[in-house]
Amino acid sequence: MLHYLMENKQGQFLSIGVILTAIGFALTAVDNPYSTGLFYAAIFFLGFFAAKDAITETIKDKSPNVDLLMILAAAGAVIINYESEGAALLLIFATAEVLEDYANSKSTSAISELMAQVPETAQVLKKNGEVVTVPTEELEIGDIVVVAKGAQIPIDGIIDRKAVVNEAALTGEAVPVEKEKNDEVFAGTINENDAFHLEVNKTNDETVFSNIIRMVEEAQSKPSRISKFIDRIESKYVISVLIIVPIFIFVLYGVIGISFQESFYRGMVFLTVASPCALVASATPATLSAISNGAKNGILFKGGAAMEALSTMDTLYTDKTGTLTHGEFIVNDYNIPEESLKEVVYMEQQSSHPIAKAIVNAFKETDLTTVDQDEPVNEIAGAGVKKGKLFIGKPEAFKNYDKYDEYKKYFQEGNTIILVAKEDEVVGYFSLSDQIRTQSAEAVASFQKEGISVTLLTGDNEEVTTHVAETVGVDHYEASMLPENKIDYVLKSQDKDEIVGMIGDGINDAPALANADIGIAMGSGSSVAMESSDVVVVKNDLLKLFYSYKLSKKLNRIIFQNVVFSISVIIILIVLNLFGVLGLPLAVLFHEGSTILVILNGLRLIGSTPAKKDLTEQYDSVRV
Repeated sequence: MLHYLMENKQGQFLSIGVILTAIGFALTAVDNPYSTGLFYAAIFFLGFFAAKDAITETIKDKSPNVDLLMILAAAGAVIINYESEGAALLLIFATAEVLEDYANSKSTSAISELMAQVPETAQVLKKNGEVVTVPTEELEIGDIVVVAKGAQIPIDGIIDRKAVVNEAALTGEAVPVEKEKNDEVFAGTINENDAFHLEVNKTNDETVFSNIIRMVEEAQSKPSRISKFIDRIESKYVISVLIIVPIFIFVLYGVIGISFQESFYRGMVFLTVASPCALVASATPATLSAISNGAKNGILFKGGAAMEALSTMDTLYTDKTGTLTHGEFIVNDYNIPEESLKEVVYMEQQSSHPIAKAIVNAFKETDLTTVDQDEPVNEIAGAGVKKGKLFIGKPEAFKNYDKYDEYKKYFQEGNTIILVAKEDEVVGYFSLSDQIRTQSAEAVASFQKEGISVTLLTGDNEEVTTHVAETVGVDHYEASMLPENKIDYVLKSQDKDEIVGMIGDGINDAPALANADIGIAMGSGSSVAMESSDVVVVKNDLLKLFYSYKLSKKLNRIIFQNVVFSISVIIILIVLNLFGVLGLPLAVLFHEGSTILVILNGLRLIGSTPAKKDLTEQYDSVRV
């Protein structure tokens, strides 16, 4: 905090004002006449930024704000020769303002921490064989970057050989991932094996990490619902106070018969205590602190409204692949003609779906030279991939195809089955297995204990869905779902006035994520899913999502506490002033002190940490 005061100009002015005010009170104690000049100087330094904000924002927004009330109260105190009270008022007000700025800077430090995880420079291999150091923002698509053993990867790109990469910074998975030639690697992750070259396929502002940083920045610029409400009423409230204060002074002086100086003095006290400083600070510092806390723990909220809304969730719908499971399939069995296999491998190279990746990896040695690569490959959301007469996808899409019934026997094995058809006839199949995430069952149980209904919605077959549902322990499940079916479930729940959350990671989940009250995307999922969501689980850990749910509840409690406390203080101080038992020094102390307490209460959320829970072995990864 001391470093912040010295580096920040507003903090420097506050420090000078504190010193001048302290010396002024010391000289007042010995009746030194120079104390008045010191108080005037203190008022200048302490009120400079408040006066600047009051004037510029009032002109810009064409409506007065809280700062204007404080400046008028201090000016009024000076007019009736209460310079010391004016200085004390601005001292505590300026302290509260600096503290709020400090809270905001602490919460936005999450962006700096994220940016620090990505190297600022990269080693670029030139055509003449020379390796030069280049800032990452100057890298262009197609550049070849050399990544040494143990080095952080500076940019997203395609690697030229096998590699072992630690992706814990992105996914939270401690086990390094084996990458094949032509696989994509991401900025901020670490090369744990021999050096390799990567071809840049995204500019510095398009990488996964840069998207995460952008999401945090956008979240901190989007206020919560309570913040929006307070902002809307602030100007109206300030105008009301500015109208009431002259009436209050007139009644005391002209009707009750109190002296003008005493009436004016009590008017300045009223102006001070009626100012909604604490109320204005009730929500924003707390919300920014909570968003920062979530970012540090791998959960990104796209605004304060999403952070607030999470705790109100009644129903949680979840996808299976890549959400409850790792989404890292392996091919266990297959039966397909050789020529069709080549076509399928080529088609699946065009898809980002986990099943497509599994098929490509299983047959990466396949010779594709005879495949017609001019024919377009079309991905059909929620169904499969099509190229000419060949179609590969989920069994549900093939019910009207010839020989479909011959492949039904494979559905009973509990694995994920993919069928291949040529024209109107099924010609082959693939049998794949996935693994359930270790944390899924515990996360589901935790949400259920909070009274939230958890339902699994997946496009997979009945057998696999039943197995996963029973292992994870969801309340309900539905198999063989198309994207439009998932939307129907979301809308039906909303028709019952339920607040609906939806977790997904694929293109087919994007419509449901967009329609849900709280769309939640897995960080390893598609960019479409992340763009459609309100919340992103960066590290693919559903327990982190549950932690954020608890953090959201804590945020709402703190905002409620702050609002009730700040309004109560205003009412009590106004009543005391009506009875003439409250002087300006005490009014300033209690009123601005309440603002500082409200900000400090909100700042508690920055330091909150997830409960240290040891995951039990009963949820070890199992094949599905």
